[in-house]
Amino acid sequence: QVQLVESGGGLVQAGGSLSLSCAASGNIFRITAMGWYRQGPGKQRELVARITNAGSTNYADSVKGRFTISRDGAKKMTYLQMNSLKPEDAALYYCNAHTLVGFRENDYWGQGTQVTVSS
Repeated sequence: QVQLVESGGGLVQAGGSLSLSCAASGNIFRITAMGWYRQGPGKQRELVARITNAGSTNYADSVKGRFTISRDGAKKMTYLQMNSLKPEDAALYYCNAHTLVGFRENDYWGQGTQVTVSS
């Protein structure tokens, strides 16, 4: 089991910045990748950014050049730095941990943190 707790959401004006944090605990050694997803009102949950244990990253096209995902050396913390925020970035942001045990894959989710962007 992996437990995830997000923090750092809030209200920001368009063009501003926010930094989200995700603290992982439990069987973190089983984690192979961490990601940030978001879900806006009436929309499906979508991938925002993802980082593997090897440090490879990928981003949604809509956030490339504006958002940066990173992890600390102990791989207990994952961050999402969001710059040049737009109203369409407003959503509930979820931290995700992908684990692999043998051939069994699992995904764990945090409770979400709200990001609101005023125009």
